[in-house]
Amino acid sequence: MAEQQLEQQFTVPEAGAVFIPTDEDRRTLDAWFARYEALSARADVEAMADMAVFPLNVITDDAAGNGSAEQWDRERFTATMSQVLGGAGGEEPRFESVRTPRFLTASLVVVLTEGVVTAGGRTQTLRYADVLLKRNGEWAFQTMIQGGWGDTGKDGGAS
Repeated sequence: MAEQQLEQQFTVPEAGAVFIPTDEDRRTLDAWFARYEALSARADVEAMADMAVFPLNVITDDAAGNGSAEQWDRERFTATMSQVLGGAGGEEPRFESVRTPRFLTASLVVVLTEGVVTAGGRTQTLRYADVLLKRNGEWAFQTMIQGGWGDTGKDGGAS
C-alpha cells in the first residue's frame, strides 16, 4: 500500500510531458508580441495592461547583485510603464527582437528575448524573459524577468 501511495505522489501530469508546438502555436505567440510592441511604441500602457494577468510577477536584480521578486497590480504596472515609455523624447521606439519560446504546454510558454530598442536618440540592447499563459484562447503575460530594475526605485521597477 505504501509503495502504491509513493507512486501516486510522483506521477507527473500527462500535460507536463514534452510539448511540441505547432506552427499555429508559434504564429499566435508571435502575433501577441507584435501587438504588445506596437502598443509599447505608442505608449498605450492601458492596452498593454489589458494583455497581462494581475498581480503580475516582476523578477529583477540591482547593480549590487541582489535579486528581488514582487507582485505588481495594474496601477503599479501602468505607472511604471508610463514613466519608462515616456522617456523616448517624443520619438516612437523601434524594437528589433529575437525570441526563443519554450512551450511547456499549448497554454504555457516561457520566452527569452534578445533585442535592441532605439528611442530618444539612444540604442539599448535588452535580454529578458516573459512567462505567458493562455486564457480563453488568448495569450497574456504573467511574469516579467529582466535585470537592472532594482536600481530604478519604486517608481521605475521592482526594488
